[in-house]
Amino acid sequence: MTQVRTRVPPSPTGSPHVGSAYIALFNLAFARKHGGRFILRIEDTDRERSRERYETAIIEAFNWLGLQWDEGPDVGGPHSPYRQSERLSIYQEHVDRLLLNGHAYRCFCSAARLQAVRAEQSKLKQKLGYDRHCLNLSSSEVGRRVSTGEPHVVRLKMPDSGAATVKDTLRGEIEFDYTNLDDQVLLKSDGFPTYHLAVVVDDHLMEISHVIRGEEWINSSPKHLLLYEYFGWEPPIHTHLPLLLNPDGSKMSKRKNPTSVEFYQRAGYLGSALRNYLALMNYAPQGAEEKFSIEQFFDSFDLQCVSLGGAIFDRKKLDWLNGRYIREDMSTDDLMHAMKNWQLNDRFIRATLPLMQERMDTLGDYMDKCAFFYMRDLSYDAVDLVPKKRNAEEVVLVLQTVTWALDVLEAWKRSHIEKALTEVAEFWEWPIRDLTAPLYVATMGQRVGPPLYESMELLTVDLVRVRLLDAINHLGGLSKNKSTQLEKRWQERQVEQGE
Repeated sequence: MTQVRTRVPPSPTGSPHVGSAYIALFNLAFARKHGGRFILRIEDTDRERSRERYETAIIEAFNWLGLQWDEGPDVGGPHSPYRQSERLSIYQEHVDRLLLNGHAYRCFCSAARLQAVRAEQSKLKQKLGYDRHCLNLSSSEVGRRVSTGEPHVVRLKMPDSGAATVKDTLRGEIEFDYTNLDDQVLLKSDGFPTYHLAVVVDDHLMEISHVIRGEEWINSSPKHLLLYEYFGWEPPIHTHLPLLLNPDGSKMSKRKNPTSVEFYQRAGYLGSALRNYLALMNYAPQGAEEKFSIEQFFDSFDLQCVSLGGAIFDRKKLDWLNGRYIREDMSTDDLMHAMKNWQLNDRFIRATLPLMQERMDTLGDYMDKCAFFYMRDLSYDAVDLVPKKRNAEEVVLVLQTVTWALDVLEAWKRSHIEKALTEVAEFWEWPIRDLTAPLYVATMGQRVGPPLYESMELLTVDLVRVRLLDAINHLGGLSKNKSTQLEKRWQERQVEQGE
């Protein structure tokens, strides 16, 4: 049997997601079970959203969870580089092969034209997709337009008929009609590949034997298999794992559940407990015991035992499991070490003292006044969230807008937070004091406290987001319809401000 080689390819476009950690854990378990190798590959071809700090966060989060890779951007390996942004010449070479063999073509359509085509298709209730306007351009015209530097992309040429069969180890054979599939963009106008090209080229060149990924990629599999066929390569074995779910059965998202690994680390969970909990997602342990070491998980792992039902991410069960790790596995010295590594250390306490010093009469005042920095959940009355002359419904709308404004900050710094909140206040035409009043309660659990923006910076973006969502729920929540309408208004405002 060929050596088992698995990989996880997170994109550094945001805080590391527990879903990515779950996929990484199952890939790692499969590799270890079969004496193979596990690869970390950074898929950073989204130039607008990729950030170096997010790559650092991914590596730190996976290390905290005890997910050790054999090859990657930080440890190297025989298939370097492991960042896609450093492999552009490789992708260009393979695109040239596709163009030469007639399996791909250059598309010069502008964004405005593509938008108009989709609008017309939608109006006529036709299948949405590219209309192949550039498919049959003559080679001379293509050459002329390329020579003038006209912006263009490269598209995959899908077959006009026939079907693709995706073989999945858990789901069997899944058939897709080629006529229902779009001519996917492979290379963007900036020379960067899309996921669909890069993942196939990299998986082949890195000798990946088994692709174990989320089920959201099933519909993309026919395009990937077609690329393997066009290149004349044998595809790896594919397995699509079910997604993690919110308590309401929807796909786990940060709008309903804390999704960032950094949140759980900041909230005081243990990496070993969260890893153990992720191992229970869509996978029944052998026997009744749900608490087990990573070595026990590897030894007993069987990919065929994965359930396709989808797993609810239940924070209460995670709390129970985390408590068992604290009580059963840690000595007093171990717990002291963990507490220091968490927040009870000189660095974090030193950062809080300037905010507390003016509010302290005795040293004993410190813990009471800054307890919110260390608490996982806050306790307060919903009425405290509503400023005078405002109502709960208004505050819900404002707090929801605040979450969107904070989510897109380039850096989680005091000045950026203040600017974002000022923009929200202007959007609602509220005095800034009316906006900050509910934020004190939502983030600190009290009507007054230390400087708001500096405190939010120390709390970190993920903890602040969760506390804002908790406050929204305290006030009755926001319906999906109202949220959609509000987000549209907010996005339109952002476009106007950017012009």
